[in-house]
Amino acid sequence: MSLFTGVSVITDAWDCTTSAVDTNTESGYHLLVVKNYSRTVQAMPMGEEISTGSFMVGGLNWRIFYYPNGANLSCADFISFYICPGGEFDEMEETMEVKFQLSFVDQVEHQKPMHIRATKTYKLPGPFGGCNQFMKRDAFERSPHLKGDCFTIRCDITVCKDFNTHNADGTQSEIHEHFDYLFQNKVGTDVSFEVSGETFAAHRCVLAARSKVFMAQLFGPMKEGTTSNVIQIKDMDAKVFAALLRFIYTDSFLEIQEHDVMWLQDLFVAADRYNVQRLKFLCENELSEHIGVSSVSSTLALAEQHHCHRLKEACFKFIQVQSPKCLDKLMVTDGWEHMTRTYPSVLKELLSKLASNKKNKKRKHYKM
Repeated sequence: MSLFTGVSVITDAWDCTTSAVDTNTESGYHLLVVKNYSRTVQAMPMGEEISTGSFMVGGLNWRIFYYPNGANLSCADFISFYICPGGEFDEMEETMEVKFQLSFVDQVEHQKPMHIRATKTYKLPGPFGGCNQFMKRDAFERSPHLKGDCFTIRCDITVCKDFNTHNADGTQSEIHEHFDYLFQNKVGTDVSFEVSGETFAAHRCVLAARSKVFMAQLFGPMKEGTTSNVIQIKDMDAKVFAALLRFIYTDSFLEIQEHDVMWLQDLFVAADRYNVQRLKFLCENELSEHIGVSSVSSTLALAEQHHCHRLKEACFKFIQVQSPKCLDKLMVTDGWEHMTRTYPSVLKELLSKLASNKKNKKRKHYKM
């Protein structure tokens, strides 16, 4: 069980107060509260960070580093976070495995043990890191995570000593690691898929347990082939299918910084196609946080096609906040014509919202 290890509060660009809870735990979480967010963005140049005080997890002291304007040039438009252990780990003789997850405090789906255990892993002693492209700054400033110029980050850390051995007391579930081993080593595979010229071996029972579509395809009325046949999957990129399989086996999700928005849109479609609802939900969240002028039309079309009301509203909000400048740029993108031609009702809804937004602004102006 992950235990609370304390809270750090940033009240100004250089002022951070940390209150640590004395715990003896291998799995814990720490909260970082950032007040006066806009002040930190204005005061801290790219590459400069604000550090929390120390808190303890797994017998090591840890700090969180917050970069309001990105840690380096490659992520200058993003908020960056790093976590790093104290200097005592340099003298350690034993090897440790560390798994961590950084999320907004209201993103409960990211804080489940199965998700934390499947995210970034490091072996100590050795280099450490974090999330360079945690979230694009303009998307964050439009998101519900920023309230009253404040936000809270939750940092979950699990330290596993002697990671090559299993825990006898069963407190840490290793089921996702075991399934990942089966997937990576192809032990006992009994079905194959050909996607864009690549072949993937898998286990029928695992796929069926995680997807009703695979259940019907492999064991039900839609049943295709035998154990010696290769099932052809059309209209899907091999990298997208690989990510779908990885999630099915490990419940882990490659976030947007490792790929582009188009790849994420394709993964969203694949998750919907095979009814992997949790993956679809995670893709929807990521797409909502990475909407841009070049991608909003295609994302809006996907939201309408796959009945995702939250994602559609996020697109509408982006356009409303950016307009009218955004509309001029939007109308010359490749996806705009497709969206308006295929989903005219969405265009009508968008125009209605823009008109309503304009009226509300006029009312506020008259009241002033």
